[in-house]
Amino acid sequence: MKSDIQIARETPIKPIVEVARQLGINPDDLDLYGKHKAKIPLSYIDEKKIKQSKLILVTAITPTPAGEGKTTTSIGLAMGLNRIGKKATVVLREPSLGPVFGVKGGAAGGGFAQVIPMEDINLHFTGDMAAVEKANNLLSALIDNNLQNTKNSLNLDPRTISWKRVMDMNDRSLRDIVIGLGGTANGIPRETGFNITAASEVMAILCMATDKDDLEKRLGNIFIGFTFDKKPVYARDLNAQGAMAVLLKDAIMPNLVQTLDNTPAIIHGGPFANIAQGTNSIIATKTGLSLSEYVVTEAGFASDLGAEKFFDIKCQTAGLMPNAVVIVATVRALKYHGGAKKDQFAKPDAELVRKGLPNLEKHVENMKMFGFTPVVAINKFDTDSDEEIQVIEDFCNSQKVPMAVNESWAKGSGGAVALAEAVINEAKSCPSCFKPLYDKSWDVEKKINTIVTNMYGAKDVEYSLKARKDLENIVSLGLDKLAVCMAKTQNSLSDVPELRNRPKDFTVNIREIEISSGAGFVVPIAGTIMRMPGLPAVPSAENIGFDEDGHVTGLF
Repeated sequence: MKSDIQIARETPIKPIVEVARQLGINPDDLDLYGKHKAKIPLSYIDEKKIKQSKLILVTAITPTPAGEGKTTTSIGLAMGLNRIGKKATVVLREPSLGPVFGVKGGAAGGGFAQVIPMEDINLHFTGDMAAVEKANNLLSALIDNNLQNTKNSLNLDPRTISWKRVMDMNDRSLRDIVIGLGGTANGIPRETGFNITAASEVMAILCMATDKDDLEKRLGNIFIGFTFDKKPVYARDLNAQGAMAVLLKDAIMPNLVQTLDNTPAIIHGGPFANIAQGTNSIIATKTGLSLSEYVVTEAGFASDLGAEKFFDIKCQTAGLMPNAVVIVATVRALKYHGGAKKDQFAKPDAELVRKGLPNLEKHVENMKMFGFTPVVAINKFDTDSDEEIQVIEDFCNSQKVPMAVNESWAKGSGGAVALAEAVINEAKSCPSCFKPLYDKSWDVEKKINTIVTNMYGAKDVEYSLKARKDLENIVSLGLDKLAVCMAKTQNSLSDVPELRNRPKDFTVNIREIEISSGAGFVVPIAGTIMRMPGLPAVPSAENIGFDEDGHVTGLF
């Protein structure tokens, strides 16, 4: 079969104004970025229409090296819904250059279930990531400028500054750095570091904001550090929020593109789910719901991370009422959780699939905690045997959850019809099933313990001395009623990446808790997870370039 980039390049693409017309958008209202990309103004958000539409979340089992195809399934599902006569839009996150040039690759789907123009979406797109980076780093510059110019000093203690610079690239060497060296003209020497843009609080704020006024207010609420007399300092104390908001004036508008079969696709915001909230923007989701009967969206990684944050952070904040949940699984991934090695992925082995089912079982349990009967979508590979798929179907029957085989990667919209029909049945029966895992009025420690014991299946939580001190600071600042955005490895239900399947009797270790008061949550960091990833030994960047005709190669 052809590569993803070949399929994308050879598929006819409609002018974006024609895709906009499908949604009832006046082409004159679009901010065009060439012929095939555009931004939608916020004026198209209609709260009445939002309540009449169906919202479907796509999540997955615990990620594996085999890949689960969650974005591919989301795109295929939206295409399948349109194929059977529903007005559907897929709403996704923007890819980060870190994974594109690292190990994971792009995030535009695959096979015949892709969003296009694929190269643009996976690279600079409409410049949203760059705008987030610039807004973040403007605040960094203002902080260090204040330290340098004592005439306007806020009496800020440099040792307490928690704000970091960001860049949209995996670069482990920038995690911990010293700045201000070289003499008094170059600033005040202090320790700091970089996070990846997708994990920044500015990205989180962009995705949590409901309009430009809310965006500016949230930017002003960013916590920076303490004065020497222990008083909190926020971005608004530096008058930073106005300029930061101006840098994001275009980035706040969601981006419109299309799938291979011209289904509308809205792509906006790019927070990771292992170190950030993992869902596209509230504005993008509400725009999709205002313009469609069905919106298919996905949350990063598995149900314990992206889905939990989608429900407890995004839906509670935005007042969204999801109607159905899809859990993506593959035969290969279940074999991996059953103990298989990479060379066993393509060899039929029903017993290895059976051994990996406890992982799927836990994710089904997780979604039931939020009030949903999830649809299990088996993202099919050519090497999957009928016996292996039957093992999964028998399990789903025992759990009383529907299952559908998704073949949209190979067959496009026609391969997702069965999944679309199953999702419609669940959405019809669930107008108001959703219930959050915790109440926002609970204190932070109770929220953390609830997530860890319920979503991960841990027996206990341990806090380092620093984490305990962070909890004290959060309470003293009056921020203990904020939501919780866990930072944890995506590779295990636990905080230890090597623990496959469904680990039990483990303890989750919280080493520190960061404050994202502008975004509206705190970030407990579990285990060794880093907010600035590193590149693998052989990064994808080594295989990306141009061919003789000037076409991009190596993206996948």
